[in-house]
Amino acid sequence: MIKAGGLRASREPAATAETAHRKSARRLSIEYSVDLALSYLIAVIDAAAILIPLRGHTGVTTNADFAGKNTAIVVALVVLGVVGVMVAGQYSLAPTLRWYAAGEEPTTEQREAAMRLAGRQTAILLVAWGVAGGIFLLVNLGDGATLLLPMVLGVVLGGPAAAGTGMLLAQRTLRPIMGAATRGLEPQLAVPGVFARLVMLWFLVSALPIGVVATLVVLRSYGWLIPKSASLDVPVLVVSLAALLLGLPTMILTSRSISDPIGEVVDAMAQVERGVIDTTVGAYERSQIGRLQTGFNRMVAGLAERDRLRDLFGRHVGADVAQRAIEEGASLSGDVVEAAVLFIDLVGSTQLAESRPPQEVADVLNDFFRIVVDAVDDHNGLINKFAGDAALAVFGAPLRTGEPASAALATARTLGIQLRRLPVDFGIGVSAGRVFAGNVGAENRYEYTVIGDAVNEAARLADLAKTSEQRILCAAAAIERADEAERAHWAECYSTVLRGRSEATHVSAPVGPG
Repeated sequence: MIKAGGLRASREPAATAETAHRKSARRLSIEYSVDLALSYLIAVIDAAAILIPLRGHTGVTTNADFAGKNTAIVVALVVLGVVGVMVAGQYSLAPTLRWYAAGEEPTTEQREAAMRLAGRQTAILLVAWGVAGGIFLLVNLGDGATLLLPMVLGVVLGGPAAAGTGMLLAQRTLRPIMGAATRGLEPQLAVPGVFARLVMLWFLVSALPIGVVATLVVLRSYGWLIPKSASLDVPVLVVSLAALLLGLPTMILTSRSISDPIGEVVDAMAQVERGVIDTTVGAYERSQIGRLQTGFNRMVAGLAERDRLRDLFGRHVGADVAQRAIEEGASLSGDVVEAAVLFIDLVGSTQLAESRPPQEVADVLNDFFRIVVDAVDDHNGLINKFAGDAALAVFGAPLRTGEPASAALATARTLGIQLRRLPVDFGIGVSAGRVFAGNVGAENRYEYTVIGDAVNEAARLADLAKTSEQRILCAAAAIERADEAERAHWAECYSTVLRGRSEATHVSAPVGPG
């Protein structure tokens, strides 16, 4: 039976996440509407920078009432245009916001709809600007052809300005949505690349105002639309101020459209350096920036895969052997070193399997090996191999230690205490001496192992220990190589010739309980 409190607790994280998504969606909706409105208003300023200078020098007698007649029309067109692009933008964004606000995984159709947001936004701004410009032209068509050129220039240049500014403004706002829509996919959003954005920046803040000034000079020099006696001081000043006011925000927007995603990659790299290997960045553009983001995600995925393989490799052969293999490569190398060997074997594992369910036997064996591995690791040893219900541990190779024999003997005493908590019996043998430690096998399949008389002696002592009182025996070779503090825990019991050996081994056991 599920308690009401537990049920509420399980629902709270999901509800909190959904609430956060809804708040984020509302904020994005408002910001998107503001972006489109600002784009339209900036285009109006661009057009005014053309119309105002030219209007005063193109048929003043016939156009003296131009401002009075068109002020209300311009205000109405601006208001309607702003409202129109905001409403159309919300209608275009609504289907995408629904799944984003709910925190759902988008379907293929929803992903494609999100990818088309930029194109629909551009169409909305161009259509709105074209309709407003067309109405303005029709209203002033009867005032003569002298006004036709400046109005056409304003309409033609203002539309691209609105679309380009809208792309720069909305790109930052829509970034979370695009990241969610393209998560795990290749970048699909076709946007201007870095070079195209810089060219667009140059056009808006440099080429356009300079072109307007150049046009004014040419028209006056030939007397077209502007009398040769007319002064261009005021028109040039207006255009210059417009370029100054519009250039800074346009430059900031363009710069941030490039620097922000690069900054995200830099921050993600810092996370990876700190060990957060599952860090990824959103990748939704098909520009150079999108390829950089995708390349970073692929690199992180490769690093994560490498770490998984390294961890798996280390679990099979030991972390120290894995590190040595990585450093030395796949070579059949090895050294003769001073090492200590601990061999541990279970007693009666067959009877254990017969008397207990298989899962219980597996649990007992896992507990047994966990205790063995932890004890060996605590004393800087290496579990060289598992053989059924037995394990071979090496101290002093491949990681050289100053007192391998002392570490092996201390590990044996620790195991003698900890393993008595399990329903198993065991035998532990310890020996020491010079052994070959290295890779043995073929170039395409080898293993790290230790070979030497000490290994055989430890295995024989483990068999003999199964019938001893402490279940732990060690050879005199290990006692002789241990430090005084460790030797104090051991006492010699007897000498015997172990199976398969020709010389007697002086056998010692722990003093007391271990």
